[in-house]
Amino acid sequence: MAGRRGALIVLEGVDRAGKSTQSRKLVSALRAAGHRAELLRFPERSTEIGKLLSSYLEKKSDMEDHSVHLLFSANRWEQVPLIKEKLDQGVTLVVDRYAFSGVAFTSAKELRLADAATRGEFGCERYENWAFQERALRCFQQLMTDPTLNWKAVDASRSVEDVHEEIRTLSEDTIRTAVQRPLEELWK
Repeated sequence: MAGRRGALIVLEGVDRAGKSTQSRKLVSALRAAGHRAELLRFPERSTEIGKLLSSYLEKKSDMEDHSVHLLFSANRWEQVPLIKEKLDQGVTLVVDRYAFSGVAFTSAKELRLADAATRGEFGCERYENWAFQERALRCFQQLMTDPTLNWKAVDASRSVEDVHEEIRTLSEDTIRTAVQRPLEELWK
């Protein structure tokens, strides 16, 4: 269909909830179904800003909190031209974390913190600690009450395949309706 734009599908949630696994599975499933789909991850660690963030997250360097916040934001903004280009070309982008992770890291409806803490390598990065995740949880829950945002909560404590099937179904619905929303609405 000429002029059809791609959909922007963002997977947010607590660390070790399975976002990366589900993002990769979703891109494969969408491609198998005939969609043009690509994966993006944030922070995008290959850029200069991303390298600074990676060092900070891996506890190799320290930075002032406001600076870190601005770097996360700048890391997303430096990818906006690519995102707009891909969406305009009709490519659906599956994004492993985006702007809302800058505000909060988890949602109680996605995965209980106790479940996340049992998954591999929890605690290796700076924000992977119980107290921080609890504070982020309250912020995320507040964001989810905004009726203008198109949140879909998924219980990530289920099997990988069950979670994948629900995300795939929700994503197919999003792709079908993406053409109805102008691309400019994504950056208001």
